[in-house]
Amino acid sequence: MSQSSPTTRVLVVEDDPDIAMLLARSLARAGFAVDQISSGADVLPTLRRGQPDLLLLDLMLPGLDGLEICRALRADPSTAALPIIMLTARAEESDRIVGLELGADDYITKPFSPNELVARVRALLRRTTRPGGRSQLKHGTLVMDIERHLVTVDGDGVHLTAKEFLLLQYLLEHPGRVLSRDLLLSDVWGYAYTGGTRTVDVHIRRLREKVPALGDSIETIKQFGYRLLEPGA
Repeated sequence: MSQSSPTTRVLVVEDDPDIAMLLARSLARAGFAVDQISSGADVLPTLRRGQPDLLLLDLMLPGLDGLEICRALRADPSTAALPIIMLTARAEESDRIVGLELGADDYITKPFSPNELVARVRALLRRTTRPGGRSQLKHGTLVMDIERHLVTVDGDGVHLTAKEFLLLQYLLEHPGRVLSRDLLLSDVWGYAYTGGTRTVDVHIRRLREKVPALGDSIETIKQFGYRLLEPGA
């Protein structure tokens, strides 16, 4: 029985027709509805006509490359929270970090296992839409509305990516607790992540930059992880 709703849509942006076909078939078998485009220049116009539930974005594309697209999407409030998984043949850590810094939620290196790809897509979507718990979380003047996927500080909106939102939610749900990087990878990323714990550090740094009021409250536990201190601590 499929674990994915047939209405869950994934937009695949890949210029290699063989890889694009493999991606589309793997996702369709898993129960996703799949749309495909091959040019980076077509991504933004396609999204303006209607957003998918997740974007699977190749790094090297004709027209606009994946990094430029990711930067543009994160700068636009209407697409800032769109879940993005980047796909690339470049395995260097520096390339992965650049993609994550620009707002990608995950990063998969070619060649990839179709089963792992589907697992990562499901994990990101599951955590982006996960139900349960309180509908609102607060930390000082920061308010997170989970159902509406909104974060405000002193009433002003803060634009977070899907993974930044989930990481912040996890921190707010566990105030005062020391959280290891491995635990965060397991509970927030949702699988045995192979991209290294630098991923957590990148996302924490982005949270501190986007929510300065929270920056001093996120304590770094040397060589271990992080802890969210109570307001005023």
